[in-house]
Amino acid sequence: MNKKFGMILAIASTLGMMAFAADREAKVQDRLTAATDTLTDMMNASDHGIPHDLLDKAKCIVVIPGMKKAGFIIGAKYGSGFASCRSAGGAWSAPAAMSVQGGSVGFQIGASDTDVVIIVMNDKGMDHLLQDKFTLGGEGSIAAGPVGRTASAETDAMMHAEMLSYSRSRGLFAGVSLEGATLHKDADADRELYGRDVNSREILTGTVQPPAGASAFESALKQDAGRH
Repeated sequence: MNKKFGMILAIASTLGMMAFAADREAKVQDRLTAATDTLTDMMNASDHGIPHDLLDKAKCIVVIPGMKKAGFIIGAKYGSGFASCRSAGGAWSAPAAMSVQGGSVGFQIGASDTDVVIIVMNDKGMDHLLQDKFTLGGEGSIAAGPVGRTASAETDAMMHAEMLSYSRSRGLFAGVSLEGATLHKDADADRELYGRDVNSREILTGTVQPPAGASAFESALKQDAGRH
């Protein structure tokens, strides 16, 4: 009887672990879908969106949909999303899961759920992104990005900032300060998305093929190339 009970417990435990893994995979896919929606809206934004010339010159893009904020003006923020980088030939890499957390100075008062987009502008910024973890404004310089689709991007921002950051709340993009926040890879989410252990550096440098579930995200990135 005890042996049979033990087998039942083992089967129940296995089924429970499988259900948990499936639930995690679904949540990661939901997050990728949300990042795709944010990216699509960014590419199709009105004249008050991210300047086209910045997107054209971007080395990488990090999209954090639904970033959470707690506290009043100074509190905490956290979120998870995906990054992609360009190869030497201009093609975008498969998505690598990323997480960000840190102080919330610079966020809009009362905005508790905000999409965040980080544009990586040069090789130095990309090198920071390829690390397991780094601090925005510490190891990597970051500034609130200029807004305006047809406006000429600010020369100083393009020449000196490694990264430019934006927030989107209620459909409107605005520059936002993310200094002091920590950006790091999300190995667990990558494992769920790709079905195996995979290194985020390999993903972002284009040596890993994108999973089937990333096709919509890829299409959204390609809107940038086909926009002109």
